Order: sequence, then C-alpha cells, then structure tokens
Amino acid sequence: MNKRLLLWGCLAGLLCLSPAFIQAQVAPSFDLNRILRATVLVMQVRTTPTTSYITCVSSGTLVTRTGLILTNAHSTIPNPDCTGDTLLVALNVREGEAPVLSYQAEVIQADPGLDIALLRVSAEINGRAVINENIDLPFVELAEGSSLNLDDTITVVGYPGLSGEDAATALSATVQGFTGEPRGGERAWVKFRSVSDTLAEVPGVFSGGGAYNRDGLLVGIPTTAPLARQASATACARFQDTNLDGLVNASDLCVPLGGAINALRPSDFALPLIRSASLGIDVTLPTAQNQAFVASGLEPRVSNLFFAPSANNDMPTTVISSLPSGTSSLYLFFDYEFMTPETIYELRVTIDGSTSAIFSLPPVRWSGGERGLWYIGLTGQSLPNGEYNFQLLVNGVSAGEAPPLQVGGGPEPLPTFRNIQFVLREGEQIFGNGYILGVGPIVDAQFIYDNMTTGLEWTAIWYFGNQEIARASEAWSLGSNGAQSTSVSDPAGLLPGRYRLALYIEGRLSSLADFTIAGSRADARPRVFTNERFVVASDINEALTARASTSVTNPPPSIFTLFDWEQIAPGTLWQLRLMVDNEVFFDQVTSWSQGENGSGFTVQIGSDTAIPDGTYEMELLMNNILLRSTTISVGIGQLPIDPFAEPEGVQLRGVLIDGDTGLGIPNATIFILSEAFSVIDFIYNANQLYSLTTTDRDGRFQFSRPLRFTVPYSVIISVDGYLPINADGVVVDEETPNPLDIIIYMTKG
Repeated sequence: MNKRLLLWGCLAGLLCLSPAFIQAQVAPSFDLNRILRATVLVMQVRTTPTTSYITCVSSGTLVTRTGLILTNAHSTIPNPDCTGDTLLVALNVREGEAPVLSYQAEVIQADPGLDIALLRVSAEINGRAVINENIDLPFVELAEGSSLNLDDTITVVGYPGLSGEDAATALSATVQGFTGEPRGGERAWVKFRSVSDTLAEVPGVFSGGGAYNRDGLLVGIPTTAPLARQASATACARFQDTNLDGLVNASDLCVPLGGAINALRPSDFALPLIRSASLGIDVTLPTAQNQAFVASGLEPRVSNLFFAPSANNDMPTTVISSLPSGTSSLYLFFDYEFMTPETIYELRVTIDGSTSAIFSLPPVRWSGGERGLWYIGLTGQSLPNGEYNFQLLVNGVSAGEAPPLQVGGGPEPLPTFRNIQFVLREGEQIFGNGYILGVGPIVDAQFIYDNMTTGLEWTAIWYFGNQEIARASEAWSLGSNGAQSTSVSDPAGLLPGRYRLALYIEGRLSSLADFTIAGSRADARPRVFTNERFVVASDINEALTARASTSVTNPPPSIFTLFDWEQIAPGTLWQLRLMVDNEVFFDQVTSWSQGENGSGFTVQIGSDTAIPDGTYEMELLMNNILLRSTTISVGIGQLPIDPFAEPEGVQLRGVLIDGDTGLGIPNATIFILSEAFSVIDFIYNANQLYSLTTTDRDGRFQFSRPLRFTVPYSVIISVDGYLPINADGVVVDEETPNPLDIIIYMTKG
C-alpha cells in the first residue's frame, strides 16, 4: 500500500488499527454499477376517485445528485397518448432487483419536438416535499454525443419492462451511422445496433434511458415514440385492471409501448435544458408563442420526396436519382404541412427489397415547424450497392414514397444544376444573405451548371407558399459548365413569406431551394428585428416601458429581453437563442405566431430568488442566419462558480465486508459530514451531511459527490451487529487515485 493510501487510512481513524482493515486501488473509469444506480424508471400516473393507474412508462437518468432526471418528453408531458397527472420515480436501489418507488417528480424543462424532458424530484412517494439540496443521489456526467465515431462501442441502459418488475439492464451496442435533420445537423441521431447477449434488440421502454461511451459518460438518449393512437398488438400493453372489473383484458387501458430502438438523440441536445435548470431560471415567452400551431381539421402530410447527395444551409445542393459506388452521403428531402411537436414520423428503407435498420429511422417526434422543406440525411457509413426504396410514415400511416434510387457503378456526367443562391436586387444594388432577404422588387437566383449541351430545354418555376407565381422555359444556349442566373419580380415588392425556385432540365427536377422574405432591405442582412434590448422590471407590463439596460449591479429576480419586428409572415420559422457567458441555456425554433408588424415581443428570464451573475445574450435568427443580438451584464458579469459542473475532487467508492466471513454487508449507511461538523456533533440532521450512501446487496457503495481536495471530512459507519467506525479529519489531495476504490472490513460486536 502506498503512502497516500496509508495517510487516508490513518486520518480516517476507522482504519488506523492496521493496513489490513482497508485496501485501495485505482479503478477503471467505466463504472457500470454507478450507471445502473443512476438509471430510474419514470411512470406517469393518472388518479381518479376510485383508483390510480399507470398511463405511460419510460426509463430516465439522474444527471445531478439533487434529483434532476433526463428522459423523453413524449412519456412525461401529458398528451393524447399519455393522459396522466403525476410522475412517479422508481430508483435502482439494489443491482439486479426491481426498482423501488421513491419519489414524485415534475417537468421543469422540455423540448417536445426533440423529445427531451428534464424532471426534478419534487416530493417523496408519500407526497412530503423534499429539499433538493439535501438529496444525494447517484448520477452520471454528460459528454458530447458528437464525439462518437463509427463502430464505437457503447453501453445502452434502461428498463426492459413496463410494469416495474424488471431490473435495470445494460446492453452492448456499436455505432452504425448517423442521421441528419435540419434542426440538428448531420448528427441529429446516432444509429446503433445491439450486440448484447442479453437482448438482441433494445426494447421500447429503454426510451428515455442512457447510452454511454467507454469512459462511462452519457452520450445519448435512446428514443422512440410509441403509436398508441394507431394501436396494434405490439404498440401497447395491458397489465393493470384499470376498470376495476377484476380482470386484465382488452377493456383495460393499453399503456403505449414503442418498438425496438436503434437511434440515440445525442446528449448535446439536452445541455441547454440542464444548464437552465442548473442556473435555476425559467424562460417565459408570450402565451400565443408557446402554443403549437394546429390546423383545425387538417392532418399532417408530406409530399414531393426527392434525393440529394448533400445539403447546404439545409437546402439540397442538387437533385439525383442515382449515386456511384462508395457513396457515404444521401439526403431525402420532402415538403411537409400541418405538423406539430406531437406528430410522429418514421422512415423505412429497403435495399433490394430487404429492410435496412441502419438507414431507417424509428418512430420519433417531429422537431420542425408547421410547414416547409425537411430532410433526413444518411451519413457516416458507405451505402451498399443496390436499389433503395424510401417510405415515410406519419402517425403510423404511410404518407409518401420516393422514387427508387440506384447506388452502384461509376459517376454519370448528367446535365445538372446545383447550389442555388439568392440575392435581392433593387436597381444596381444587391442586398441579402443567401436564404433570408428583405422586401424588394426583384430576387435573383444564381446557380452552377454542369454537363449542359446546346438545345436542352430548361425551366425555372417560382413559388410563393404553395402557389406558382412565375415560370420561364427556354433552350440552353450557354456552355457546358459555368454559372447562370434567373429572377422573379414584382414592382410593388415581393410579399413577406416563404418562396421556392425549382429548376428543371428536360422536365426533370435538377435543383430546388427555398428562401424567406422578411423585414426591410439592408446591406448584408434584412432588417427583420429591431430595437432589441434588455430591461430590468418587476413584470411584463413594466418591461414594455422600461429603459434599455446594458448592466445591472444587484441581480434581480427577473430580467426581460424585448424586440420589435417588421414584415414577418405568420408561420415563418424563426429562432430564439439565449446564452449566459457564451453557454446556451435556451434554444427554440418555432413558427411565427404574431402579427406581420409589431413591437414589444417580450421574453422573461426569471428565478425564484435572483438570476445568477453573468453576461446574458439574446440572439435572433432565421434560416440559421444571425440577424440581431443584444447583451446585458448582471452582477459581476460572469458566473462566479461554474454551476454546470461538480467541484473537482476524488470519487470515493468501494465495498463494506464482514471481517470474519469475507462477505459484503448489505443495507449499511455510510455518512460523510460537512467540514463544519465532527463525529461528536452529528445528530442525524440532513443539514450536517456532505454526502451519504447505502451499500447494495453485495456490500458495494459509491458516493455521488466527489470529496474536494484538502477539505477535512468526518465519516460515520454504523451497522447493527458490528462495531461502529467513526473518524474525523479524512482528507484527499490531487495525488490521491481517482476514483478511489476502498475495501473496509468490519468487526462483529
């Protein structure tokens, strides 16, 4: 045993009798036991005057010791499939056993489209309120999901059953590829395949759980959304007598059950929610803006499915019907209408008639707006040669199929248009920034052409919304390769809204791109948002007339950010991003629901006490283009302590063993007291505790909070039938092995 560990044993007192009473060793960073203990079962429950019953079930993961739980939104936020009114949390107390109902929880942050929710433990199972700062639960840390690579080994953890009778389970899997979407870029989803001997497929109840890299860091959330409204024999399960007739049969409630999971939502998407919760702040937008657009009586639908080899600013570079061998990038584009965050869509891909799970996307929530152009991009893995068929389903019903696509052979030098860019022209002046333009009389589209020959008929069709507004056809008279332009005009000014240019060669769609007209023309970017500002006020009404502020010395309970706007058509997609010290804590893309012109759009950033010190920034974007931003300094202008991370220190874990039998001692509680208290001071008051843990059935334990360097702690171990172990002055430093695994032997007495 080295000197540092003897120092630990001597200071602990509990182990000074002999080095044989304690052993320590450096443990690997991947700690499956800790991960399993941090995995919870979340049950949404509905209570009636006569009974309570489960309406939805999912897995979840504790991400802080104070009881923040990361999981899916579809199973926790009330919706037509999940109609419960209470969330119950079952903890994995003993490895290999069913979880134990322990807490009630509430949703404190959520993004329904991304299907991510952050819960907070709010009460004990009996309803008694808890003080979150006094809770000390096992938790995991997050890594960036973008750090995953093809063929990486990951561990997927969750609960395999709906009824809560099954233990948390870990499955081995490998990364198979990546799926892109406009909102999340090329890695909106991580595709994986189970290689575990335990279960061949990852079951739907794992949804909301966790996926971990080799360092034991959470890199993704396994996700699939069940389709209970189109329930089939496998879409849901009946396991409770909800109508109290003494039987469990087809008359009872069917709890939604998703199919096999092969997609992860990367953990990066959850970081803004966790940051906001860690800061203890809420973001409130105008009521109308928070309401999802629902077109009364109109069902979600997709149309105009086509392929592109790549995307530029979420637009197809060109339109294809085949790809050469060795291709590793393919994008399916399509138009959509009347979609909401509760819409569930799915992609099914076959290659030469056989279903490909790698390139398919399981049923997931919709994260786009109400209408527009969307893509599903397949990247990260070479596409095998063959004939590809793509089918889209919306809410479980087939909604559209793309023309067959051939992969194989060499490149074909077909006549092609690609890379459309737009500018606003007024006289000899040019305005705009690619895909967001101000109101004006003429829009020019510039594009590149390849392999063209004289006499080919080409056509340019312009659309406003879904209506054709201009068309021009002519025989090609330029060279084979180069750049060309076409335009659309209205002397009175083109109206605000969404536009499209589609280019055809001999009647075949060759390129397509959308752009938005909003605001007044300006040099580089249109003037859509103006008079953006932060103000300090007691409420929204006062904020509307308050003077703009760039700094405030004493942090208030709330600050407000406001802006005016001009010439934005309802339904236009826009983005609001909020940051503190350059860390994003709110990021929302939604459809514009205010009038075309107006002032005083107000966003409240509030806290129960006072918002943390820091430099806050608001950004306003359209089509991924930053249009305006503003900042305010609060307090000292920076976060004094990083609230998003645990303090540095040593992770302590180990096993408590009977010195006579060599067997682990189960259900023993180990207390670590705060530095202000010694063993003699302890009166079993939660305020005196720094951390505590309970041994599992094998005597293993792990503390959730790391021991800070050079801080003296006191330790108490008291187990019926054994001599107690108490010690003051337990200290670790930067040279202590981390994590620190110890074996403690207890003597019967």
